[in-house]
Amino acid sequence: MSVHLEVSDGVGTIRLDRPPMNALDIACQDRLGELAAEVTERDDVRAVILYGGEKVFAAGADIKEMELLDHAGMVRRSRPLQEAFTAVARIPKPVVAAVTGYALGGGCELALCADYRIAGDQARLGQPEILLGLIPGAGGTQRLSRLVGPSRAKDLIFTGRTVKADEALRIGLVDLVVPAAEVYEHARAWAARLAKGPALALRAAKESVDQGLETDLDTGLTIERTWFAGLFATEDRERGMRSFVEEGPGRATFL
Repeated sequence: MSVHLEVSDGVGTIRLDRPPMNALDIACQDRLGELAAEVTERDDVRAVILYGGEKVFAAGADIKEMELLDHAGMVRRSRPLQEAFTAVARIPKPVVAAVTGYALGGGCELALCADYRIAGDQARLGQPEILLGLIPGAGGTQRLSRLVGPSRAKDLIFTGRTVKADEALRIGLVDLVVPAAEVYEHARAWAARLAKGPALALRAAKESVDQGLETDLDTGLTIERTWFAGLFATEDRERGMRSFVEEGPGRATFL
């Protein structure tokens, strides 16, 4: 498969594997949606890494395949495309993108679906669709503007330029830059730490932030309050608070 799942010690790695550039054709897009649903349901997956390998994350959509679609064809295809990426964004577990080499177009949009982005020092990110007479169609106009602000998003989308890792870090497009050879190692450490955390509380935190950003403050506070109170019914909350009282902070272990 051009996209496959590897699971070890609570961490699921969704691995793009379509050499040489991990171009995201329709089969890859659909497979991403399928694997997002799988890791959502699997209890043995508690955190997720999006990874394209040591050389490249994903250089974008398969342009040769896309060129064959007319307007009617893309009307039919655009919704499944967005739904696949949205499924990744809505995985109710911590998700980190391990970005090496190019993350362009659909590749950048996939990285935007993660909660945290770690990039190699030689990474290049961007939304070059305008150079094809297009705009981003897998969530880029929406997720990028929410992440870096509308002015910076418009600059990247209007010009189609790529940004180096240091600029991506400066504008908030990535969260950490490390030597290229260490990207997956750092992503693994981030995911492994959270895989040991309280799964329901992490889900509550993620959904409270994500859903709150899509609504007004009062509604967001209601979402937070509902999740907060609901966690008092969980074993993890009992375990965490008991450990704090008996042993001090940061010593709880969660099932």
